[in-house]
Amino acid sequence: MYSLAFSILFVSFIVLTLIVRFWLASRHIRHVLTHRSAVPAEFAEKIPLAAHQKAADYTVARTKFGLLTLLVNTVVLVGFTLLGGLQWLSVELFKLTGPGMVYQLALLAAFAAVSGVIDLPFDYYKQFGLEQRFGFNKMSRGLFFADMVKGMLLGAAIGLPLVWVMLTLMEKSGNLWWLYAWLVWSGFQLLMMVLFPTVIAPLFNKFTPLEDQSLKARIEGLMSRVGFASKGLFVMDGSKRSAHGNAYFSGFGANKRIVFFDTLLSRLQPQEIEAVLAHELGHFKLKHIIKRITMMFAISLAFLALLGYLKNQLWFYTGLGVDPLLLPGQGNDAMVLLLFMLVLPVFTFLFGPLTSISSRKHEFEADAFAAKHTDARDLVSALVKMYEDNASTLTPDPLHSAFYDSHPPASVRIRHLHAAAA
Repeated sequence: MYSLAFSILFVSFIVLTLIVRFWLASRHIRHVLTHRSAVPAEFAEKIPLAAHQKAADYTVARTKFGLLTLLVNTVVLVGFTLLGGLQWLSVELFKLTGPGMVYQLALLAAFAAVSGVIDLPFDYYKQFGLEQRFGFNKMSRGLFFADMVKGMLLGAAIGLPLVWVMLTLMEKSGNLWWLYAWLVWSGFQLLMMVLFPTVIAPLFNKFTPLEDQSLKARIEGLMSRVGFASKGLFVMDGSKRSAHGNAYFSGFGANKRIVFFDTLLSRLQPQEIEAVLAHELGHFKLKHIIKRITMMFAISLAFLALLGYLKNQLWFYTGLGVDPLLLPGQGNDAMVLLLFMLVLPVFTFLFGPLTSISSRKHEFEADAFAAKHTDARDLVSALVKMYEDNASTLTPDPLHSAFYDSHPPASVRIRHLHAAAA
């Protein structure tokens, strides 16, 4: 009875998620197309109509592509669960390996491989179809596949040992395994923050020290004013993959570094670059990064505690089309990890706006910080150029934006900055 009830609940949430996402997407498409013929008044003197229409067409194309991938991913999800895909994969691998850690790791690796094969055509089309059609793709096919192979090898090198530790804890550390697993996971996340700038990111991009001495002096002056210490200023060769531009800082503790996309430096004036960086530094100085990390750790603890409960509930497996008991008295910890990972987004989707609200609040605060330490008009000018260059729509559907967007709509954000500059 519990198994059937959970199956019905799972299907109900899938249907509800599809309805909400298609409704929001259709609203977004209609709203963007309705406003395609004219640039909003506050941007009319800064953004050409052709650029505004390109952004509208790009947004509509991305949204429609997102709906297609949503449908395919939903079919794959049901195929893996209720239609028995994971059960079949589990049985066949068990025949080859027998019980033990090799089977558990093989199941996770096989699932990752199958998922990667399914995702590959969509990733390829997005890069060489969608992005190329709108002039953003700068990546060669050789680089695309090289990145894919690097990502697979890196994922195996990092992921398999981590999964081995998790599975060992699940098997041998008793009912509180989830707490020990959380400690390991949290430590791993912090370690990745330290290693990413200097070990992982350089595997995919080239980072060179910022050579423009006048810009470097301007940025160092900003960092001195706001009390930010960095291990260096670097330029990333983002142009070999995309025409999109951005700036960010990465790392943790004394390992922080500031990175500019070369595409951003080629487009913005020095004072605009300073204003964009001031916004990014605002996230650090206002402790947004710490707050996000703390929230991430708290949520992961709650989810692992839930997983600790579900691990011993037979209805959770059978309600998702899986018999976990391949041998009498022997569980299947790899299977519960997979099932939990697959179904969690279905049940948490409707809570997405809570994250968006928090993120947009932080963006307003970082903008205010930038306006305090640089000229707000420079940030406005930089944002307008970035919206144009990235073909970001100036007229998103308000409800769609409120549900999904981590950043406030352009008009609202710039209105706040104009008020700060007045």
